[in-house]
This record gives sequence, C-alpha cells and structure tokens, in this order.
Amino acid sequence: MNRLFRVGVLLMGTSFIASAAMASTITGVVADSSGVRPLQGAELLIPSLGRTATADNAGRFRFSDLQAGTYDVVARFAGATEQTQSVTVGDDGVVQIAFAMSAEGTAIENILVLGQQATLLSAIARQRSSDTVTTVLTRDAIGQFPDQNVAESLRRAPGINVLNDQGEGRFVSVRGLSPELNSASINGNRVLATGGADRQVALDVVPSELIESIEIRKSLTPDMDADTIGGSLDIRTTSAFDRKTGFLTLSAEGSYNQLSEEWSPKFGVDFSQRLGENLGLSGGFSWNRRKFSTDNIEMDGWSQTDDGLAYAEDVEYRDYDVTRIRWGGNLGLDVRAGDTTTLFVRGLYSKFNDTELRRRLIFGMNEEPAAGTDTTATFDSADGRIEVRRDLKDRREVQSIATISAGGKTEIGPWTLDYSAAWSYADQQENGSIDPIRFRQRFQSPGALGVSFDYSDMVRPGYSIGFGEANFLDPSRYSLSLLERTTREDAKDKEWSFRTDIARAFSLDQGEFELKFGGKARLREKRQDFVIDIYDGYDGDFSLADVLGTQSYGLADMGPVADLSKVRAFLDTNGYANFERNSLDSDFASNAENYRAEEDVLAAYLQGRYDSSSVRIIGGLRVERTDTLLSGNRLDLVEEGAIVGGVELGDDTLFIDSVRLRKGYTDWLPSLNVRANLSDDVVARVGAFRSLMRPGFGKLAPRFVIEEDEDNFRSGQFGNPDLKPYRAWNFDATLEYYFAPKAVVQGGVFYKSIKDFIVDVEFLDGSFAGIPYNEAIIPLNGDKAEVFGFEASYSHALTGLPAPFDGLLVNLNYTFTDAKGDVPFETGTRSIPLPAASKHTFNAVLGYDRGGFSFRVAGAFRDGYLDELGSEAERDRWVKSHFQVDLSAKYKVTDGIQLFAELVNLNNAKYTAYQKGPGRNRLLQYEEYKLTGKFGVKASF
Repeated sequence: MNRLFRVGVLLMGTSFIASAAMASTITGVVADSSGVRPLQGAELLIPSLGRTATADNAGRFRFSDLQAGTYDVVARFAGATEQTQSVTVGDDGVVQIAFAMSAEGTAIENILVLGQQATLLSAIARQRSSDTVTTVLTRDAIGQFPDQNVAESLRRAPGINVLNDQGEGRFVSVRGLSPELNSASINGNRVLATGGADRQVALDVVPSELIESIEIRKSLTPDMDADTIGGSLDIRTTSAFDRKTGFLTLSAEGSYNQLSEEWSPKFGVDFSQRLGENLGLSGGFSWNRRKFSTDNIEMDGWSQTDDGLAYAEDVEYRDYDVTRIRWGGNLGLDVRAGDTTTLFVRGLYSKFNDTELRRRLIFGMNEEPAAGTDTTATFDSADGRIEVRRDLKDRREVQSIATISAGGKTEIGPWTLDYSAAWSYADQQENGSIDPIRFRQRFQSPGALGVSFDYSDMVRPGYSIGFGEANFLDPSRYSLSLLERTTREDAKDKEWSFRTDIARAFSLDQGEFELKFGGKARLREKRQDFVIDIYDGYDGDFSLADVLGTQSYGLADMGPVADLSKVRAFLDTNGYANFERNSLDSDFASNAENYRAEEDVLAAYLQGRYDSSSVRIIGGLRVERTDTLLSGNRLDLVEEGAIVGGVELGDDTLFIDSVRLRKGYTDWLPSLNVRANLSDDVVARVGAFRSLMRPGFGKLAPRFVIEEDEDNFRSGQFGNPDLKPYRAWNFDATLEYYFAPKAVVQGGVFYKSIKDFIVDVEFLDGSFAGIPYNEAIIPLNGDKAEVFGFEASYSHALTGLPAPFDGLLVNLNYTFTDAKGDVPFETGTRSIPLPAASKHTFNAVLGYDRGGFSFRVAGAFRDGYLDELGSEAERDRWVKSHFQVDLSAKYKVTDGIQLFAELVNLNNAKYTAYQKGPGRNRLLQYEEYKLTGKFGVKASF
C-alpha cells in the first residue's frame, strides 16, 4: 500500500510540475453552416503533432499543452467537406477558433438535415470518434426522433433488439443477450428498476420526447461503471448547449388499435433556449394515454397417459384490455462559468400508469382424459372433477422514475476535472388492485360435464362442450370462490451517487498521453412491501349473474364473463364487509415477497490514454467493492395435525421468521481498448475487459416461501443469498469501412467467458436451506457460460444517386450469438443456451428523405430463445421467433409544420411460448395484438 501511495504522489507531483511549464491552448467550436446545431462527434486534428480531439455536445474541442508556433487544425464530420484553419499560438495563453461545416461537394449548401439522414450522419460521426464499440441514436436538428417510440428506434441499431410486453417494445436486448445483462443511466446516473425484484430497466417508462440521444456501449473503459455484460445504455436529455439557437416544438398525435378499436391521444412540448451566450434552459413535457387489447391463450401441466395420450391439465382463455398513461417532464440548466468551467443541473421525472383488465375462462382437470387422439383430449366429469373458473383482474400499477444530477467540468491548461452528484429514484405502487375476483363451478359427477380440446392448431387450441352445456353457460351457478386484493404494494428504489474524475494531458512529439484517475460511490436502498387481503367466500348470495357482462374476445367463446364496471359498482356499494377474509392466506401472501436491501458500491480506477492521428490506446484498472445488507422472511405454512417442536398443531399455522445477513466482495477489473486508423476510411477496434453483473435483489433476498396444500403437496419459491454475481471476460474486434461520406459498412466478432451466470431452475422433490419441498423454483449460479458471435451492418444515405433516388437510405444489420452454459441439477449437469439469448437477430430499414417527404419501412427479426428452465428439458419454456414490420411517413407542410403517420406491427406479429413435449411442441402461451396506426402533427418554432 505504501508503494502505491508513493507512486500516486509522484505521478501527481510530476503532473503539477509539468502544468507549470509555459504552454498554450487552442479551443474552438464546430457547428453546421446553418448555425443551428453544434456537431458532436466531429474529429479535430493537428497533423504536424499527430494530435486529435473530439467535439462534445456543445461542439467544443480543446488542444492543451502546446508550444509556441503555427499549426494547421483540420475538422472532419460525416457528410461534410473537410476544413482546415491555420492557427498561431504564443508562449502562453488561449486561442479560439470556429468551424462552420458545409455539406459534402458544395461550399454554400448548409449541412442542416432532418429526420432519418440527420440521425444517420450523427450516428456515423459519433460512432467513428468513439473510444469503444458503440451504437448511437440521436435526434435531428429540430429535436425529433425518426420514430415515435424510442424502443422501436433502438430496434433498428446493429446488434440491438427489443423484447415486447403486451406487444409494445419495453426491454432492450444487446447482441441477443438477456436485458438483465444491461445497465442503463440517464445523464450518467443509474436508472433504477421500478419492479420489486429485477435490475433490468423498462425503457417504455420514459417518454421519447424527453430524450436527446441514447448510446449503447458494448465495450468498457476503466472510467465506466463495470456492471454490464450485454451493453451499457446511456440516455441523455436535452442540453441548452446542444444547439446554437433555441427551439420550441409542439406535437399532437392520435393512435388507433385494430384489436381494441380504441383511439388514444398523445401531446408533447419540447424546448431549448439560450439566455445569453453562457446560460441556457432546456426541457420538455409529454402526456400519452394508450388503449389497446390483447387476445391470449395459456396452457399448463402438460402430461401423458400410459397409452401415450398427451393433454394439458389447465387451459386458459384470456382477454386483456389495457390502458397505459405516461407522462413526464425534464428541465435542465446549463451555465458556462467563465472560459474554463461549465456547470449543469438536470432533472427528469416520469410516471407510468398501467391499468390492466383481464377476463379469463379457465378449465382445470384433475384426472386423465377419458378418450382422445394425437390432436384431441376429451374429459368426463364421471372420471374426475372438472373445475371451470370465470374471473376478472382489475389491476392498476403505477411506476415512477426520477433523476436529479448536478455537476460540471473545469479545464485549466492540461488539467481536466469532472465532478457530479446525483439522486435516482424508482417506485412501483398498487392500491386496491383486484387480481382476481373469481367465480367457480365444479363438475364432479356423472353426466355433469364433458369437454373436448382440439390441439391440432398448436397456437389456437379450441374447446367444445359434449354435455352439460346448460349448466356450463348458466352464470348463476358460478359462485364467488376467491377475491384477492392488493391493498398496498410499495416498492421503492433509491440511490445516491458521487463521482470525481481528474485527468492530466501530456503533449508528445507525436500524439498525446492522458493520465486519468477517479472514484465513484453508489449508495442504494431498495425495499418491497405488500399488504394483500384474500377473501375465499361471501356471506350471502353473490354470483357471476350479479356482474354479468359481454365479451370482446376473438379466439374462442368465453361467455359468460364478468363486467368490470359492474364489479366496481358492486364493491363501491357493498364494500368488503360480507366477504370472508382468510387471515392465514392473507398473512402468507402479504409477507411472502417482502424484503429490504442496502447496496454500497465504491469504485476507483487508474486509466492511461495514448491518442494520435493513427492509433488510440486506452487501458487501466478499475476496482469495485460491493457491500450488501439483505433482510427477508422465511415462511412455512404447516397444516393442522403436524408436529412442530414436539407439539401437535390444532389449526393450520403460518410460521414467519425474519432473516438478515451481510455479504461483500471486491472485483479487480482491467481493460484495454485499441482504435487504429488503418487508412482515412478504415477504422479497426480491439477491446478486452472484465466486467460483472450483480444478482437481482429479488433473487438474492433471503425469502423462503413454502405452501402446503390439502394433499400435503409442498411448493415453494426461494431467494438465494449465496448467489454470486456474473463475472465475465469480454473480447471485441471490429472493422469499420467509411466508404462514402454518408455510409459505413462494418463487421466484428465478440467473445465472452462468463462465470457464475444465474438461472431460475425448477426442482422436484428435494430440499433447500433445510426446507423440504415437492416443487420449487430456485435461482442458482451456473458453472460457466461462453458467448461467441459476430455482427455485420451496412448504413448508407444514397445521396449520390440521380434524382429522385438520391433520397434513399438503407440500414441492414445482422447479429449471430451462440451463448451456452452448464447448469448443475441434482440429476447431473445440463448444457443449455443462456436464457433470453437469441442466436439470430436481423434488422432491415429502407428509408426515403427528399423534398419534405420522408418514408420508411422497417423489419425486425429476433430468433427464438429459452425463457425458463424446467425440472427436465421437456419442461423448459421456449419463446418462438418474432418478426415485425413497421411503416412510417412524414410530410413537411411548411418549414415549421410536419404531418406524420405510422403503422406498427403491420404483419400482426404474435408472441408464442411453448415446451418441447410430450411428443411434440406444446403451447404454453399465445398472444396477438394486431395493427396500431398513429397519425399526428408537429409544429416547430
């Protein structure tokens, strides 16, 4: 330790001595020739010194530690004509210059372009100048995305795909890997998960109007947080210095869902305003209410008779009507406090109300079918009970996220100091949700009910009633059997973070060397609390007939069904006084998932960077210390008559024990990134780094839940405090060819060696933490996983073609990912593909931008993947491949007014989950959403 201290003192002393030497600085700004937008990502070069610099979001650049003399400074940006200025500097001081870049091939046309071409040029420039393998999505000069939805825009990027929720893009997959392996931040501050269990961030919580750009970094440097294996998503909101002039944009939109036949409104405002040369405000507000529907079928409990007849024990027909309201705002203040310091304060708040109405028709069979074929199964109540449930879910979940950050940058000679402090917050709330209110009829005598299921169409199994149809359709015979109310859900996630980075640049004969070091503290608290009331009876007459409604389901006849407004009216009028509350089940459900977690991550790093006109090398070491305090409940539900502590229980009894523990670990994380300019148009990158991904709090918390039914069957879910984090070695090699001013073709390979990856495993008839079970879901560390893949992409604005084809744009990308690992089971080790890892992803976009008209057709393909592990391979859950086609068009009526339209899911892409047996693929879940159309107007001032 003393040796390290002495080396650090020596390095800092040398730096301070060097800073005292007489040297000068060249600073400047790069903007388009319209004077509207700084060109972030523009490359600056002093050829005689081999020195390079990159323009920041304000278009500013800086060369420090220069000796007196005259230098040529060259500016380059994708699609613009290269410019050179000659600058003379004295022995000491600062010289300022400015570049106004014009479009390639002309000295008078400005480079201000909108829509698809603007985002393409910005992405090319920022990707080319980046230190690592990076994908970029940005707004254009007047603050608009080419898509109305950020997740859908990300779907077009190389190596990126999006996992849907209810047909809407929500979670980002990088290189085919699970969204759990990504990290996300807003303005450099971690975005926290709104849900109570996971770390993965739902991208649809943040309105797209509040976002300026998103960068997906696929390799890391020592000054970056190390908790990512798939990719690091950095979301940036608008800065007043992002543009030279202010703007105000208003938008209004209506969307129509074909399945729900409902219209949904959306409104937004976005602005940026300079208050003088050194002060600016920026921000926005968005509100959207989206109503849509989903038709769903789910099956479970697939089994096989001794005669080889396959059947499902449970069949569910589900009708969803969903209303999602998103609103949010952001506000930022940017200050240039003199020539050497810039300061900022930025805040963002977003709220997401998800109201889900679900109606179900459920068949539950407890005996084998009486007859059947390879594609049918017929059940007779004479052989065993057939239970028919008709229920309704009325759930309103409210999710919020907020970030507030303040900081700045100070540049004095060769020294650069970055500093920031931030507070991040996320929560998920429910108050009074009903999931479900259930009406049940049991058929368990000869002649009561016969039902047949047709499995010939795997995704749309049908049913038919052989006998007993009158009672089956009589709503008065369905009495209340369960009402489960989430009286309160309170899940909160908070984090404070503090960061400082110090860098010192040294001018060399050719190029520049920068020594950088710093530290970061992240202090996080997460909790989940439930109060759940379960009612399993009603004192009086209450049946489905009292709340009867009509169905809107398209896959089968679900009738009779409950009506939401009638259920709400009944509860508002009668309350819960006559419902019979089950205290034991209520206490069990209320305590089962509750936990607390505190996680402190302290990090420090040392980084060296050599940069010249031909090569850039960044390497160093990061160390992160993680300390976690966890608390949860162990629940054991024991039936009447069992012997506990030598005493026979007179009633069913719930035992609740609080569990509390600490754990900590330290990770040393080296990294090396090399960027080489093989020619003016060819860039090669090689990267190697070590990273980690910490387990989700819900998997890690010491929660032990065991439930024993009337047949003494014990099922459970366990948290596993012994889980280790994923730890991975990552290797990347890419080649980028910028063969035209507005084009790039690139390809690369990647390899990841992951130790202790985490999977949820279903176990039968065993014990965990000393608790016996018949069936349990337990998160475990796998042994080792390897990920190998390659990706290729081609992006080109074909402006060199003759009119009218000079408005065409093409974007093609493909990623292959082979991700495999070994999981230990009690019966032996299984080799599996990593959960949520798709082998093939492909995106294709054909766009057109010309004369105020913009059109795009886009297709996105994601290969099938393993979703959940069963107790054996035949019980694993798989998701089928997904291919979706979207269309969008925009038309500029005047310089400030634009009309737009978008058709989402034009080909009615569906979601299908299945298991590979018995005998053949068997349905677990099927959903369809149909087409959504969007139409609107945007005005910019």
